[in-house]
Amino acid sequence: MNPVYHQAKFINSAPHVKDAPEDIGLEVAFAGRSNAGKSSAINTLTGQKSLARISKTPGRTQLLNFFSITETTRFVDLPGYGYAKVPLEIKKQWHRMIETYLNNRKTLCGIVLVMDIRHPLTEFDRQMVDWCKQTRLPLHILLTKADKLKFGAAKNTLLAVQKEISGAQVPVTVQLFSALKRQGVDEIHQLLDQWLNFESSS
Repeated sequence: MNPVYHQAKFINSAPHVKDAPEDIGLEVAFAGRSNAGKSSAINTLTGQKSLARISKTPGRTQLLNFFSITETTRFVDLPGYGYAKVPLEIKKQWHRMIETYLNNRKTLCGIVLVMDIRHPLTEFDRQMVDWCKQTRLPLHILLTKADKLKFGAAKNTLLAVQKEISGAQVPVTVQLFSALKRQGVDEIHQLLDQWLNFESSS
């Protein structure tokens, strides 16, 4: 693990894109359906237990949460989408906020799309893949909670997702991941090192 990720610190929670940190440097956004394991993935990748809040109630992440890795690089935890028992209008607000962020954030250099391996490629997931196609932004899919399936079943899901997104015409990679077992951590760190230009410091 590149020790630079251990330096991660919470910056702020932004209710609107205008409240985000200054749009300079490089930023990787973590997107995914509520309860897919975004917060757990961020905590595992930074070697910290509670950097990103983990809630047992899906949909609690209603803000854009920014975390600094270095002075010029950040992770962004986007609002979870789908599960939350909230009014439809609130869900629409979250969706608009995500869309505004994705369309306007100049520092955004890649998206990590987090999917529960047992429920991959939901409607929201497909929207994110389509958005990356349109903007030509690199996309990396984390199939989380891989420990919940036997290896053969997990591998079959991985292959099925790879097959479905193979015609995306943008850089799209897929991997198995388990925060509990720390499976796949080195693999995604290598990719993040490339996106955030950390290769020379590894």
